[in-house]
Amino acid sequence: MKIIKLGAIALLAALTGCAATGPKFADQQVSTPKLTAEQGRVYFYRVNSFVGGALRPDIKLDGAAVGQSKPGGYFYVDAAPGAHEAQTSTEATNKLTFVLDKGETKYVRTSVSMGVLVGHVKPELVGQEEALKELSELSYIGAPAK
Repeated sequence: MKIIKLGAIALLAALTGCAATGPKFADQQVSTPKLTAEQGRVYFYRVNSFVGGALRPDIKLDGAAVGQSKPGGYFYVDAAPGAHEAQTSTEATNKLTFVLDKGETKYVRTSVSMGVLVGHVKPELVGQEEALKELSELSYIGAPAK
């Protein structure tokens, strides 16, 4: 019985180490540059979960890697208005298409679902109210503000 408890504690400690570290959303917002009138902003985030904690695939926006889907982390990308495609890949590729307007902010949550050999990380659009609740618990994993 002791071995099971010790194993569970070790597993919990290992999984906790997979979580993102960095300033929390409210703290980071102070140094986040204002969005320019000619661009839109896309927040990418992943809530902290034990499911698929070791999976950290790249997130691509319009074919270019912009960050990673990391449990407990978020980052943002400023982009030109128009049609965009967000993509993640593990054993399967999952895509999300959306239109971004000037001055608009979109929120894309990535989440892990079951796969054959490896979990699938899927991007989905989330409304602002729900996203801001979830983001409040997350750590910034993007590039430092300049």
